[in-house]
Amino acid sequence: MSANYELRGNVAVITLNNPPVNGLGYETRKAVVEGLERAQADAAVKAIVITGAGKAFSGGADIREFGSPKALAEPNLLTVISACELSSKPIVAAIHTVCMGGGLELALGCHYRVASAGALVALPEVKIGLLPGAGGTQRLPRVLGVENALNMIVSGEPVKSDMLAMAPGQKLFQKIIEGDLMSGALAFAAEVADARPLPRVRDLKVSHPNADAYFQFTRNMVGGMSKNFPAPLKCVEAVAASVRMKFDDGMKYERELFTALMSTPESKALRHAFMAERATTKIPDVPADTPVRTVAKIAVIGAGTMGGGIAMNFLNAGIPVVMLEMKQEALDKGVAIVRKNYDAQVKKGKLKQDKLDARMAILSTTLNYADLKDADMVIEAVFEDMGVKETVFKTLDEVMKPGAILASNTSTLDVDKIAAFTKRPQDVIGTHFFSPANVMKLLEVIRGKETAKDVLATVMQLGKKIKKTCVVSGVCDGFIGNRMIEQYSRQAGFLLEEGCTPVQVDKAMEKFGMAMGPFRMGDLAGNDVGWYIRKRRYLEKPNLRYSKTADLLCELGRYGQKTSAGWYDYVPGKRDAIPSKIVTDMIEAHRLALGIAPRKIGDEEIVHRLVYALVNEGAKIVDEGIALRASDIDMVYLTGYGFPLHRGGPMCYADTVGLFNVVAAMNRFAANPLDDAAFWQPAPLLAKLAAEGRSFS
Repeated sequence: MSANYELRGNVAVITLNNPPVNGLGYETRKAVVEGLERAQADAAVKAIVITGAGKAFSGGADIREFGSPKALAEPNLLTVISACELSSKPIVAAIHTVCMGGGLELALGCHYRVASAGALVALPEVKIGLLPGAGGTQRLPRVLGVENALNMIVSGEPVKSDMLAMAPGQKLFQKIIEGDLMSGALAFAAEVADARPLPRVRDLKVSHPNADAYFQFTRNMVGGMSKNFPAPLKCVEAVAASVRMKFDDGMKYERELFTALMSTPESKALRHAFMAERATTKIPDVPADTPVRTVAKIAVIGAGTMGGGIAMNFLNAGIPVVMLEMKQEALDKGVAIVRKNYDAQVKKGKLKQDKLDARMAILSTTLNYADLKDADMVIEAVFEDMGVKETVFKTLDEVMKPGAILASNTSTLDVDKIAAFTKRPQDVIGTHFFSPANVMKLLEVIRGKETAKDVLATVMQLGKKIKKTCVVSGVCDGFIGNRMIEQYSRQAGFLLEEGCTPVQVDKAMEKFGMAMGPFRMGDLAGNDVGWYIRKRRYLEKPNLRYSKTADLLCELGRYGQKTSAGWYDYVPGKRDAIPSKIVTDMIEAHRLALGIAPRKIGDEEIVHRLVYALVNEGAKIVDEGIALRASDIDMVYLTGYGFPLHRGGPMCYADTVGLFNVVAAMNRFAANPLDDAAFWQPAPLLAKLAAEGRSFS
């Protein structure tokens, strides 16, 4: 059942029952209306209580219906809310745990609302590029006041019920119930059973003493903070309408704004990201109920920046960590960096001293591999060299207990080859953290050909526990993210040879929305890292062409921020990228040596060459089964590479542009004699989808 109906004395109780969060899907809406009609027709019923089963009152719209005709099928949510308001018998919303989006709008359509303390209440639609579309912008200001309501709607952040109940003059909750919510709700329903007239939120007055000035100030503030996203400003306009319009007119205006936002590329991108993040956990041959291994203690090999950052993730989650290094000096330095990171959080008020002490207390160190034998999982974070990995994994194979998970933090190397260094390849997996590992949300989980299903399920669950977005990748050179970024960087190098400067390329990509252009990114990561990989490429793929500009840069010792010189100059201790005459001269001399006459290149070509390079390689990755789905690639780029959220990821952006147009642009790039024509042959999947007028989604 999607909603249950029962009589408790003379009170009808309608319980939303659509796990996991009682989403207001079609069947649930239909069952609620049928329950209301049944209660109306029963003379013995004096009042009605609406609540939610399990761990939510209601999380709002059913995401399984997103964008489908079913979402609007009658009875739609507006119809359900209208049925509540028109009820001749009082309806009490009994709110607990989670009451968000359409769930809160439904509660606002009831005559009364009672809540358990600590229930999370929100209108989070702005986070998917929308505004509340079932009266939230018109009713919430009437019960909380304009300013409190607008703050909730524009931020989308949840607020606890007991905090809201303390707001001066609030009419959102008639009562916060301590103890059993249903008992309290039934008692309250009995109290109001004969009260008439029945109160309706829509009939409440709403005003602001300085409405014009307040809303103009808010427009300025919100507009400055949400330049790539139209929804926050539209939220302001909708709430302003609650003050200056009659209720029905405000509802009509809210609906117009909601409908317009639904069709914006920004909302489509945000909705895509919302769904894509949930899809990452779905692995076709690893069911959700796959048994997992117990991981109560973690070992980390390497106490450098990466090893320390990895350790912090587990310490934050309360999981003890033992960190191993070869020298005491390296261990001491690693522990000092971890403490320094925590101290910085304490100074900023993000962490309390007792929490810092508790986390440091479960961090231990060792110089001896034998001390790792009790760990349930070990993560290797040593130098990115197969010979070094071989030594480490052969040792781990000897010392780790049976059933322990052996993970490599490799960013490009063959996990199957690493697994072959052990006698337990089923226990080996790749866990590619992104730097800084204690901050970056992405975790690429590399599934080897012999990785056991319970190992994969365990690591995915553990990733969720340490608050990472986990994306499964098959084994290939560079996995998903780094395999694609290599093509992006190759194109950036060709653009330098053809006439661009690093500043021009970076500015074009940052204007597009990237957190950082390719050359600033290289300076941050360390240009020597790419140089090391290219040297390997020159041996493995001698026919693959690269611009030599990056090699020339490294030959000058310009490795990036760590050497205060890379594609840009840097003042020690600062991150400001200062254009470098040395680099400009180097690029110009290289062009001259190649006999290339520089040409003027526009921002659009820069953006499309770099982004479509990601798209084409991404299509190959999906086609080869390295990524389970195109949306997984988008999550890798949104959470690990600074791709703009309002674009939805490279594959989503390609869908927005249209795959036919992407292929047409690639054909133009292939005709450029200075580019790599072979690379610009559309990947088979991309060519097929474009020819059929379809999209990655």
